[in-house]
Formats: sequence, C-alpha cells, structure tokens
Amino acid sequence: MKKILNATSNVKYKAILMLMYSGELRDGETTKLKPEDIDSNRNLIHIRALKGKKDRYTLLPDITLQTLREYWKKEKPQKWLFPSWNKEKYIIARSIQKIFQNTCKKAGIKKEVSVHSLRHGFATHILETGIDLRYIQDLLGYKSSKTTEIYTYVSKKSFYNKEST
Repeated sequence: MKKILNATSNVKYKAILMLMYSGELRDGETTKLKPEDIDSNRNLIHIRALKGKKDRYTLLPDITLQTLREYWKKEKPQKWLFPSWNKEKYIIARSIQKIFQNTCKKAGIKKEVSVHSLRHGFATHILETGIDLRYIQDLLGYKSSKTTEIYTYVSKKSFYNKEST
C-alpha cells in the first residue's frame, strides 16, 4: 500500500485510494460519497444504502482524514466528495479503476490486482491484528459470516507462505 500511495502526488487520487483501503470501500461506494458522509469528529464514514440496500458505518483513520483534509482544502468539493470533471456528477467507478491501475503501474507492482484488492487487503490486515471476524463483517457490510470467513483462509495462507520462506 505504501508503494501505491507513494506513486501518486495527486491528492485527489491519494485520498480516493486511502479511503478505499482504510475504509474497506467498494468502488461504487466511493463514487457516491458526499462530503456530509465524512464524520471527522467520530472518525467514521457513512456508507448509504448501496449494495444490499443497507446503510453502514466504517472506519476513518486519522492518517486518511489528514489526506482528506488536504484534498478538501485544495478542491473544496460541494455535492460529491469526489466529483467528475462535471462537478454536478460523481466520479465513475471506471475512473477509479483506471486511477488504481495507473498508480500500480507507476509503483512497479507486477502482481495482478484490482481496485477491490484494497478492500480485501485491509480486511486481511485487520484480521491479522486480532480484530474479531464479526466486527470485520459489519465493517465490510456483509450479511453472511461465510463471506467474511474467506479472510481467515487468506490470512492463514499468507502466514504459512511466510513460514516456508
């Protein structure tokens, strides 16, 4: 993640990628964020009734909030947190995917990854720090614990791969 963030000097792109990673956001959730969805007092992001038609809150770490504030000072978004070139419309998911792909290429990342890898990466990282699987399920907005359990497999797999090196 550090390589990706260091590969862009564009504060809007950095804010998008940091928010997606640390907030475990889908690209479609990120596109439709509004400035009022950021609760800087409680360090939360309000995700409104998108996939699954259920609102949820997720984390907003201080470092991501700092980057969002930097972006805010520069761009002063109004209707959408991340507007397209037409300020009345939000950035589209395909644009975010292109930002991610171009940044990964610039960072020299050879592994095949998608923008969704940010969401999975953070979920795996917090699981490895001992965060309860049920809490991760709520953060990600999954209905079924079965969906969340894939991270235990990914986490164990990466652990065993480290053991063998």
